[in-house]
Amino acid sequence: MNIQATPDGRVSRNEAAKFLGFKSKTLAEWHRLGVGPDSLLVGGRRFYRLDELKAYASGEKPIRPEAA
Repeated sequence: MNIQATPDGRVSRNEAAKFLGFKSKTLAEWHRLGVGPDSLLVGGRRFYRLDELKAYASGEKPIRPEAA
């Protein structure tokens, strides 16, 4: 799988969805509900850190702490 990340390890919502095997709308809904991998807002766009996605995909970090 070829995921395009920025030099600091950020990926777009579309790339994050591709990495996790979901649609980007699913990640948007997860963000609204406060679940799923952590994300950050940069210039009005939502990004995800590749290391966070890997931890989420492996089950190390299933939900954000504030949603538990």
